[in-house]
This record gives sequence, C-alpha cells and structure tokens, in this order.
Amino acid sequence: MASENEVYVGKKGVMNYVLAVVTQFNQGAKEVHIKARGRAISKAVDVAEVVRNRFLPEVKVKNIEISTEELESERGVSKVSAIDIVLAKE
Repeated sequence: MASENEVYVGKKGVMNYVLAVVTQFNQGAKEVHIKARGRAISKAVDVAEVVRNRFLPEVKVKNIEISTEELESERGVSKVSAIDIVLAKE
C-alpha cells in the first residue's frame, strides 16, 4: 500500500510520475519518497532529476536508500534491487 507521500515507479512514462511527485508537494507534503525495483530504478532517478531541475528547484535529495528484495514467483524466489529516493522541500 502506498502511503500519502510515496510514488511507486513502474511501467508508465516518466512524466506521469513527475506529475504525481509535483502534485504531492503542491498539496503540502514536506517530503516525497520515490520507490522503484529492478529495471524501473533508472526511471526513478530520471523522475527525481526532472522534478528537481525543471519543476521544483527548491526540492533537494534528502536521502537515497538501496536494498535487495526477495520476490516469490512460480519459478521460485528471485532477488531484485530496489531504491528509495527521498525528496524534501527546504
């Protein structure tokens, strides 16, 4: 479940997630977590950079956490890289 200030990056275009992050900040959020797994990690980085460079220059990267998550599928357990980028309004 996504909490109020989390944006999960998946298969949609970068601008969809940028809009979601900007909307969170415009609704008063002090920080927003951009989360992604696997191949979507590079897209999550793109989202953070577009938000910072084009839309909200006052937003800074507060923290970046990387981890490995285990996912169960019909083929067994696979390990997937994950990232959590925290953007904060100063």
